Amino acid sequence: MAEVMVVTSGKGGVGKTTSTAALGAALAQAGQNVAVVDFDVGLRNLDLIMGAERRVVYDLINVANGEARLNQALIRDKRIDTLYLLPASQTRDKDALTEEGVKRVIDELRGRFDWIICDSPAGIERGAQLAMRFADLAVVIANPEVSSVRDSDRIIGLLDAKTLRAENGETMEKHLLLTRYDAQRAGRGEMLSVEDVLEILSIPLLGIIPESDEVLRASNVGSPVTLNNAQSAPARAYLDAAKRLRGEDVPMIIPSQKKGLLDRLFARRAA
Repeated sequence: MAEVMVVTSGKGGVGKTTSTAALGAALAQAGQNVAVVDFDVGLRNLDLIMGAERRVVYDLINVANGEARLNQALIRDKRIDTLYLLPASQTRDKDALTEEGVKRVIDELRGRFDWIICDSPAGIERGAQLAMRFADLAVVIANPEVSSVRDSDRIIGLLDAKTLRAENGETMEKHLLLTRYDAQRAGRGEMLSVEDVLEILSIPLLGIIPESDEVLRASNVGSPVTLNNAQSAPARAYLDAAKRLRGEDVPMIIPSQKKGLLDRLFARRAA
């Protein structure tokens, strides 16, 4: 049965699009049929992260409004056959997207994919609400700093009030993905600890993504970090998070960029 998942947060710049691409690629690597859908109408960054910006012909609004068929707009990833992108429009306004149109697109995607991952725009306005409207579960992205966590708390309230599941009296499954985490800075009190964030948001922890240049490096070359450098700390954290989404019992660790003595010894021998 298809799962529709929204990747959301109240604050911009916390890693929603990066996380959508990384989780989508990780699930596809595990043999799942995955469609990542960009709801950030007017900006459209998911195609850049996926390395597909030059392949966009039709977009989400074209399909939602009946101006193009889904097959015409879906872009298959060149690296993984089971990973597809439905891009956002860069020239239209968010008001061009209707609830009825979004429902038609999501219903059609449900019939073709195991996972539909909706990359929500930042904020709490119409675009974000349409991205979460038909979701079965949500991944709430937060950085370990007060304004990000506060905005994520607001988003959790919307998930419990504005989604179709909420209106039908059903519980929305929600998970926290903590991004840009630095254990040393948290230990010095320069950012919130994992425990602080969990106490405020009170939703299950899906994963902890460390602060790393690998994320920016992957974005700049148009590749999800899980494909660009699968052995990097953020990639391993995203791969573990994807396993948890699929129901696997994976121990939760706080990832670190530092290599231990054994890692360095093995690296020297490999060289």
